[in-house]
Amino acid sequence: MPKELFGTDGIRGVAGEYPLDAETVHAFGRALGCDLRRMAPDAEIVIGMDTRESGPWIAAQVAGGLLHCGVRARSAGVITTPGIAYLTRSDSFTAGVMISASHNPYQDNGIKVFGHSGFKLPDDEEHAIEQEIFRLLDAGIGPLAPAGSTLAADPGLARRYLDYLAATVSGSFSGMRVVVDCGNGAASQLAPELFRRLGAQVHPICCDPNGRNINLGCGALHVEALRAAVLQNAADLGVAFDGDADRAIFVARSGRIVDGDAVLLIAARALKAAGKLDGNLVVATVMSNLGLEKALASEGIRMLRTPVGDKYVLEEMVRVGAALGGEQSGHVIFRQFATTGDGLLTALRILEISRNAGAGLDELTAGLQTYPQRLLNVRVREKKALTELPAVARAMEDCQRAFGSSGRVLVRFSGTEPLARVMVEGPDLEQVNAHTERIAAAIQNEIGA
Repeated sequence: MPKELFGTDGIRGVAGEYPLDAETVHAFGRALGCDLRRMAPDAEIVIGMDTRESGPWIAAQVAGGLLHCGVRARSAGVITTPGIAYLTRSDSFTAGVMISASHNPYQDNGIKVFGHSGFKLPDDEEHAIEQEIFRLLDAGIGPLAPAGSTLAADPGLARRYLDYLAATVSGSFSGMRVVVDCGNGAASQLAPELFRRLGAQVHPICCDPNGRNINLGCGALHVEALRAAVLQNAADLGVAFDGDADRAIFVARSGRIVDGDAVLLIAARALKAAGKLDGNLVVATVMSNLGLEKALASEGIRMLRTPVGDKYVLEEMVRVGAALGGEQSGHVIFRQFATTGDGLLTALRILEISRNAGAGLDELTAGLQTYPQRLLNVRVREKKALTELPAVARAMEDCQRAFGSSGRVLVRFSGTEPLARVMVEGPDLEQVNAHTERIAAAIQNEIGA
């Protein structure tokens, strides 16, 4: 049975509206609390949030629902999503909850849950929590947490996370000039402090959150300001994080954008040279560019693909014993250090590789030929299997036949929005655009909103 509330990365929506209205959020806290008490009678969880203005009241409702079931909650305050994953697995917390909508605008928010292992909850457990939420809402959930109530943050929790990250680096980054764009999000205080502690010369931008400017024309999805700052300051590199800093996108000294695919290539080469790329495997998703797959193959490295979502990348990494995996969007997982994509950790690894090699990102990504790729979203009124959409299937078959092994076509439905996502890549941009438009038009004709 498909899940209704949990998408590929937790529950997400407009703050204050279903499923992120106060009653449903409180019901989530109670449902999670009941689930945790069955496993641990003395359960305690850690809650963190990004910088959205809705974060404090959502956290308070979650904590209120947990308390109703006898589960204690501690707040880490503003912290990154991977910071919550780290605290959950490294301490006695039974689970961790992160209040964030990642790269979305401030009006949105979300709830992500990590088990004590530091892994996101498996689909079947999310489904069970959903069913309990629906039961509670049908029965009436009783009093909510008082309006305006907040959790007192323990600043020592975020400090422990930074201490851990710093300890993963050998030596310092003295003499390296880095521009850091925190997207006015969760890393706004943490990232500049971390890189300065390790000796880098840091030029921070977009590190002044006001509750409503998170991801606003900045961060991992909008790197124009970062690129300009890298060039203006003659920096060695720039790095941009999204709102909860579980992804990182880089800018090379030349101003070239270095996405998650390029980061995977840089990291895979370095790990293989050090004898630490287990099985000579890298796990990526169906969205990773064909050029990455070919570049890795030329180095004797095999790439496996999963559905979109770092949760699924991690599951496959564990299954095959891979040390490295990630997404084109900038989620990169280093299994030696983390159980989720971590933008700060990724930046440390890239800085370390660049320092050790005495080379910039332009040199480190040599040999990566990125194939033209077009992404197009189509708003839909319903989500149907492609086998039920013959015109769409025909358009996709024509595209794949035209490109053969030199191209790819992918149509998938968003896990959180009423969208069909069309991706086409191939050696010729004009053909890529033509096939993308044709497939999108077929979707619009058959199930468009």
